[in-house]
Amino acid sequence: MDRRGVGILSGYEPSSDRSATTVAAAIKGFVCTYGDEPTGVWAAPGRVNLIGEHTDYNEGFALPYALPQRVVVAAAPADRSAPRRWTVWSAQVGDRISFTDAEIAPPRRVNGWGAYMAGVVWSLRSAGFDVPAARLAIVSDVPSGAGLSSSAALVSAVLSALIDLGELDVPLAARPSLAQRAEHYAGIPCGILDQTASIHCRAGHALFLDCRSAAMEHIPLNPAAAGLAVLVIDSRAPHQHTTGEYAARRATCLSAAAALGAPALRDLGIADLDAALPRLPDDVARRRVRHVVTENQRVLDVVAALRSDDLLGIGPLLTASHRSMRDDFEITVPEVDTAVAAALTAGAYGVRMTGGGFGGCILALVDADRVPAVAAAVIDVYDECDYRPPEFLLAAPAGGAERIG
Repeated sequence: MDRRGVGILSGYEPSSDRSATTVAAAIKGFVCTYGDEPTGVWAAPGRVNLIGEHTDYNEGFALPYALPQRVVVAAAPADRSAPRRWTVWSAQVGDRISFTDAEIAPPRRVNGWGAYMAGVVWSLRSAGFDVPAARLAIVSDVPSGAGLSSSAALVSAVLSALIDLGELDVPLAARPSLAQRAEHYAGIPCGILDQTASIHCRAGHALFLDCRSAAMEHIPLNPAAAGLAVLVIDSRAPHQHTTGEYAARRATCLSAAAALGAPALRDLGIADLDAALPRLPDDVARRRVRHVVTENQRVLDVVAALRSDDLLGIGPLLTASHRSMRDDFEITVPEVDTAVAAALTAGAYGVRMTGGGFGGCILALVDADRVPAVAAAVIDVYDECDYRPPEFLLAAPAGGAERIG
């Protein structure tokens, strides 16, 4: 077997093995850091968005599902004497931080990765909950910076741990917005999709989410049963929302809705576009609106196809979504577009970027026995372009945040 058939999916062992390894690492990290055993272990997954990009903050529709890759938190209460203190060790950062009540109150004095931790405490406290002082150890196998919502998994796992440690009466339905506020605290102007997926997803299903009403429906999704697989390809192009590009597109969408007299772009349908687009101030706004409106419709069409057990039928919709993100929303980069083209040429039924854009991952719907060939095709074209080598994982729908020990 030549090099293209060897190790293409190396590093992604079966999910049960990987989960056990990550849990053991979190417990070991806790014991080594604090000298005693944790009270419990919690986990929350990253997510891949099957379709529905930049629709969430436009009050539209999305269809994410949870990944087997998770952030795992081993945690225990800390001394409740004043000042109340939270201490967090992270295996990925290789560091430990500690902060008190006074340091999380705006203007915050906790920065970097610690801002996400402080954000969870601040979000719960600002909602009126008495958050217990705690000690935490965090280990993650969610790829960071790849557009797979590693930050949403992080805050959702920590949120789950603190709620259980404090026996806080936080309804499950309220948890995504609390996790979202924690990310906003850390400087990420995200919508509600990622946190909802990390908390609510169900194994073997995609989550059909109405981002206006927060209504959810679990749609069966079992590619393996159809002889198919969803191959996620990390383009290795850095994925950063904090550059301002994400915020700029969000602002354009909100101002366009106001210009059209609509509560949100969700309120425009395909039939409304011909009349609406000429009323917008410039071509940029017109293209942004066209993406959101057509993407909402594509989500509805994918859901209809899955309900009809027509998994192959979603392929063209995935590819159309990518074209829209590339041409109308302008959130792709050369590495992403190159990987999409290579996967399609190699026989994928549909391919699209997933996540907020400007780097990150693509997903490809492929025959299960064609996974090595599709991966090899992307590796070859990356070699030709002198890009950083891509990475791969198979994305089977997994469950949401939970206590696991």
